[in-house]
Amino acid sequence: MTTKVEERVDSLEKIMKDLAHAQLESDRKIRELSVEMKVFKDEMKVFKDEMIDFKDEMRNEVKRINKQWGDLANKMGTVAEDIVAPNIPRIAKDYFNCEKLEDFSIRRRVINKKDDSKMREFDVIAKCKDIVIINETKSTIKTEYIDEYIKLLEQIFDYFPEYKGLKIIPIFSSFLIPYEVVNYLTKNKIYAMAMKDDTMDILNPELKV
Repeated sequence: MTTKVEERVDSLEKIMKDLAHAQLESDRKIRELSVEMKVFKDEMKVFKDEMIDFKDEMRNEVKRINKQWGDLANKMGTVAEDIVAPNIPRIAKDYFNCEKLEDFSIRRRVINKKDDSKMREFDVIAKCKDIVIINETKSTIKTEYIDEYIKLLEQIFDYFPEYKGLKIIPIFSSFLIPYEVVNYLTKNKIYAMAMKDDTMDILNPELKV
């Protein structure tokens, strides 16, 4: 009887030792896994930070390239043709529900129908259904340029009597337009268009003319 008890005690001790060993082994593996997880999290954080830095670098690079492109176009005097005009069809579609332009012209020279001694060059004219986009492009921003444009818009039907009855959409464009100038244009019910990220876009889309 004593022998059987001793055998059971020995067996129980062995089981307890095995359980203790298994527990120690489990704890060791959990610690190792925790270390590995921490290393993984640290590596992911570094990767995430590197991706953020990469995106910032790419964004800055795009802006730098766009600025160089704009500077070159400014020097060559081709902002209207090379930068503004290609964006007008998309702007017309995205903001003014124009699926297809019926008339599109760049640097169009038009005689004043009330005074044929006056001729005016329009940077971009785009007609679609019942709207006409009249775009004025300047490589540099001056308040007097905007004021001249405002006066021109008041005489627009003297140059285009055929547009009477249509909605005129005035857009003043430049490669870069300061915030205060955007406000001035908005106050005068003129859309401002300038470079935004990697393309030109309307800076005051909330405006309703």
